[in-house]
Amino acid sequence: MSKKILIAGLFHETHTFVDDVTSLADFQFRVGDTMLDCAGDASPLGGVLEFAQKQYWQILPALDARATPSGTVNDDVLEIWWAEFKARWDADCDALFLVLHGAMVCESFPDVEGEVLKRIRALPRAAGKPIFGVYDLHANFSPGMARHADCFVAYRKNPHTDARESAVRAARLLARHFESGQTPKMQLRQLPVVWPPTGTATAEDPMCALEQRARELEGGEAWAINITAGFAFADTPDTGVSLQAITTGNASAALDELESLALEFKEVGARIDPPVENVMPEIGETTDGPTVLVEPSDNIGGGAPGDGTGCLRALILHHIENSAVCLNDPEAVKALSDLQVGNNGGKRTLALGGKGSRFDKGPLELEVKLISRSDGRFELEDKQSHLASMCGDFFDMGNCAVVQHAGMTILLTSNKTAPFDLGQWRSQGVEPATLNVIVAKAAVAHRAAYDPIAARSFTVDTPGPCSSDLKRLPYELVKAGW
Repeated sequence: MSKKILIAGLFHETHTFVDDVTSLADFQFRVGDTMLDCAGDASPLGGVLEFAQKQYWQILPALDARATPSGTVNDDVLEIWWAEFKARWDADCDALFLVLHGAMVCESFPDVEGEVLKRIRALPRAAGKPIFGVYDLHANFSPGMARHADCFVAYRKNPHTDARESAVRAARLLARHFESGQTPKMQLRQLPVVWPPTGTATAEDPMCALEQRARELEGGEAWAINITAGFAFADTPDTGVSLQAITTGNASAALDELESLALEFKEVGARIDPPVENVMPEIGETTDGPTVLVEPSDNIGGGAPGDGTGCLRALILHHIENSAVCLNDPEAVKALSDLQVGNNGGKRTLALGGKGSRFDKGPLELEVKLISRSDGRFELEDKQSHLASMCGDFFDMGNCAVVQHAGMTILLTSNKTAPFDLGQWRSQGVEPATLNVIVAKAAVAHRAAYDPIAARSFTVDTPGPCSSDLKRLPYELVKAGW
């Protein structure tokens, strides 16, 4: 008899130190059968749906809700999501599969995922249902999540090029459960370690060493071992690095070993980036590709507003031509709506950027020339990109405008767009490989896209809410000891 699998998703990485509140309007909802449209696409949901179809499982699609990383989420989002989920609950299902982030925070709930799982377990006949799923490597994994779930698998790569693969991996473990009759449990080990996103690239230590050793420790009773880097910009009691073993036995010895290794690398992951002013004298023309200025303090993928002016000001001050930066500034896009495009079009002085964060110096007034405008929709070039883990195959930047100022190209968007796919630029008629300097408002996740075209890269500090210097943040809830 075909297994009945109820599938749902709730995905948001919450930056609790930014000023904005994330509302229902910021989320993309798919309800019921509309979820099935994702089958086979590049998202984790697409991966598990495709696997389920190949297994001839009967899919019970509940709902999926996703939003770009941003500030604390309004409670209404959780309650509306929950009301819809509860209405679609089927007590006859054989298992649940959830696509979560793991670092979502609502106004009244610092551990949204743990709250959701607790509520699910209280539904009729849900107490003993297998709950499997996939979550982001940057989750702040809580005791509530471990207590109420049976098997959650984390992404293993940062950038998250394996998000879809990880969802399929989790689905395979669900198939193993059905075939073996065994139900694993999750053993959680929270560590007194908080690393900024810049310290969590899996191509480098500490994450590289931890992931490698975790793979060696898997097998037998240990169905999977997760290295969860945590999300430093969420102020919660569970913020930080954690380990989970999905096991039918006791994985304490493996967790002990991994904890010791993580503590050895504790300071390695605690990166501090040089101020952009210190790096600019080293910026010059290259012949084998652009120089990438990485600006993690305005990391869109970490919840920053994406309109910081730190790198923009440095490029102007140092007269860096043939350079490019993207700003999320819907006000500026709107202010250009009546200008004509091209040589015969007009110029306009605009207040660019600096509107979304109290850390920034504020808007920068520049005279710009309008080069092009578009609806901002583009197809991802890399279907395994970090961005694909969030949106699937397509992204909508909202109305966009490309402007120029003093040899500099500025892409203005209406929706925050993390720089994880070069299709963002090429869809707007800009070839990033031909630039001298390009700014990436990211920490690590841009690397899959930008490293292949970069001659060199500098990660720099500018004023912004996602600075790698965590001592700047007014933590109140994070546990002491790190």
